[in-house]
Amino acid sequence: MHARLRTALLGACALCAALIATPPAQAQQTIKLTAAAGHPPVFLWVKVLDEFFIPEIDKRLAAAGGKYKIEWTKAFGGTLVKLGNESTAMKDGISDLGFVATLFEASKFPLQNVTYYTPFGSDDIAVVTGAIGDMQKKIPAMNDAWTKNGLVYLGGAALDTYYVFAKFPIARFEDLQGRKINAPGPSANWVKNTGAVAVAGTLNTYYEDIKSGVSDGALTFVTGAWGVKLYEVAPYITKVNFGSQFGGGIAMNKRRFDTLPKDVKRIFLEVGNEYSARFAKAQAELATQELTRMAQAGAKVADLPESERQRWARALPPVAKIWGAEMQAKGLPANEVLEAYMAALRKAGTKIPRDWSN
Repeated sequence: MHARLRTALLGACALCAALIATPPAQAQQTIKLTAAAGHPPVFLWVKVLDEFFIPEIDKRLAAAGGKYKIEWTKAFGGTLVKLGNESTAMKDGISDLGFVATLFEASKFPLQNVTYYTPFGSDDIAVVTGAIGDMQKKIPAMNDAWTKNGLVYLGGAALDTYYVFAKFPIARFEDLQGRKINAPGPSANWVKNTGAVAVAGTLNTYYEDIKSGVSDGALTFVTGAWGVKLYEVAPYITKVNFGSQFGGGIAMNKRRFDTLPKDVKRIFLEVGNEYSARFAKAQAELATQELTRMAQAGAKVADLPESERQRWARALPPVAKIWGAEMQAKGLPANEVLEAYMAALRKAGTKIPRDWSN
């Protein structure tokens, strides 16, 4: 009897020891986040956010042990925030994460638009995105633009290089004489001193502008031109190669980001870097495919001779220096940004017909 009691007691003690040694299973923590964008997922920068960034975050959190889980609310296509208002919406907490089109928020992100003041740069989307990303890490004023707007930059996206889509062929610099070209915003500088006249417009107006004679052509990128079937009214596509242009990036509300557990922050930053690479590859492939489709549909695609490209670049006024002086007067280190960007292009092996930092 005593032996049986002793055995039972020993078993009970062993069970208690096991329960003490083994901590109870930790409950999974759910983090609620709203991802928003003014553009719909038909645009690749939002598509990659929706189809790669978000599911990849989920995948890595699960692989890390499933301690944390994101409950996502997606609001793309302007359903929650309007184009050009994404940074304000995030800063105000209306959304937590999304794509900020710095191109449309130039007053808040002036230095990020350096690519638009340095035409005839690199057509390599990864080079341009990487250059801006590195500069944001090394030049405090560029990173401060995100911080001052209550944001954390996660990954960027640049548009494929700009060409001329027109009613007429361009084989020589002189072919621009007297022509009206849709060139909005800073890209209007790209036709100064060429004999052509810049006409304001957007992708939404180019087709009708050219069809009705308001303009004879437009400066734009292939993936944008394909979406509006621009080649139907502007069948001459001249590969001028004004360069890939930085368009913006994925960002997150800084207060919200700061509350994330350390491991979750790390995953967001890692996937943000991979977003940049994934987008650059996908955008370049899409541009190639769509240019081929335009040619198959009857568009006449031609390279602008390098000698004529150089003539065009050298004819322009010192647009970068003019912009730089305006930024410097506002206390922003535009000259440092110009030098860093041109140095990044040269390091990548880009043939630059004009060094805009001089």
